[in-house]
Amino acid sequence: MTVTLRQMKQMLLGGADCVISARDELTDIDSRFGDADHGITMEKIMTALKNAVRSFGEDGTIKDLMSGISMAVMTINGGSAVPLWTTLFDGLAEGAPDRIEMSEEEFRSMFRSGYETLFEISRAKKGDKTMMDALEPAVDALCAAAGGLADMIKASAGAAEAGARETANFAARFGRAKNYGERSIGTPDAGAMSMRYFFQGLLEGLKKDQ
Repeated sequence: MTVTLRQMKQMLLGGADCVISARDELTDIDSRFGDADHGITMEKIMTALKNAVRSFGEDGTIKDLMSGISMAVMTINGGSAVPLWTTLFDGLAEGAPDRIEMSEEEFRSMFRSGYETLFEISRAKKGDKTMMDALEPAVDALCAAAGGLADMIKASAGAAEAGARETANFAARFGRAKNYGERSIGTPDAGAMSMRYFFQGLLEGLKKDQ
């Protein structure tokens, strides 16, 4: 299996569109225990992502694409989501090949690198009620899935959704929401939901490419 630069761009555009479509839901979730700005911030992040993808030159590589997205996101004025998503794309860039296509194993390694780089910064893990509750199982599922690219992305999207929804059962341990402790139980984490929609959008973007 080979994953091309064109496919990667289409998946990323799909991911961005899906998150942007969920802006109001994400803002509503964040309004319960946060600053009520998560949806707006994520819209800014994903708009920057889309602009970076659409303006990307024909002679660039997959590594260049991820680095360009990271730089575009880094310039945004926003909440804590901005440095987290910047770090994620830094990690994806570190794991990406400096070519216009990659193997199945390189694709898995790229996402594993993204997760590990973000974990080094955040130290959040499953059960802490953060975006990592969706990202970690998504990457695990992607790396374990059999079949082609669509099977891998479908597995990761399903795992991200399940992980995000499970955060409703946890008390927050990071961010402003941690001040609410047990009272945050019953509401999913906005960051995890953003990640869930991003992986769902990767799958939708891939379908458009086929």
